[in-house]
Amino acid sequence: MRILMVGDVVGSGGRRTVKKILPRLRHELGIDFVVLQGENLAGGFGLTLETVYEMIEAGADVITTGNHVWDKKDAVRKLDDPTFPVLRPLNYPAANPGRGASADRAAAVVNLIGRVWVGEFDSPFSAIDDLLAGGWAKDRPILVDMHAEASSEKIAMGWHLDGRVAALVGTHTHVATADCRILPGGTAYVTDLGMVGGTESVIGMHVEEALDRFLTGVGRRFRPVESGPMRFNSVLIEIDDSTRRAVSIERVDRELEL
Repeated sequence: MRILMVGDVVGSGGRRTVKKILPRLRHELGIDFVVLQGENLAGGFGLTLETVYEMIEAGADVITTGNHVWDKKDAVRKLDDPTFPVLRPLNYPAANPGRGASADRAAAVVNLIGRVWVGEFDSPFSAIDDLLAGGWAKDRPILVDMHAEASSEKIAMGWHLDGRVAALVGTHTHVATADCRILPGGTAYVTDLGMVGGTESVIGMHVEEALDRFLTGVGRRFRPVESGPMRFNSVLIEIDDSTRRAVSIERVDRELEL
């Protein structure tokens, strides 16, 4: 199985980039399954039904999220629908709507959120241990999106899950890392997928607004970059069908002008 995992898609510029690049990649690279990080789809903060279905039509199979999952109530109302292809982090308190893991497709997907510099959540380590303890999704490859700020927390999770899942990828920082590797137990790992958004930006947002916050200490509303040079960050993971472990992981990064 050949799996593409796509970094945080930021705003309309990111969505337009996905629509131009993802269908072509699915064909050129023989992609079987696509996981896309979508918590910034709608204006950079949260996601809506319209933006979700836009990404599904472009070729995404499952959409993961993170700390911005609750920002748009439109999509939150659908999270309890088992046919809705959007996950929220597994280690949010169970009383929240939605699910943090899905095993109803060719590959199983788990969405976790870190606790270092992100927020107060249940332990992602305990949450996934509890999920896997009963042999959950043992008949298919398991892909994990660890949405976290600290690289150390993501690296630790990679080692914690090595040999138990097919892939652990980090998201959230919007900065692509160059540390793709197969861990000793057969788990594909990268600290951060990166993003799909404006190249001339601060993590996908207009430079002037981000600079103003740092220079003055006063927050301004961030707006995603919607045109100009755009980057598409992702990784391609090849899975051995018999062992359900990774045999390769490589960066797939593209650029275009909107």
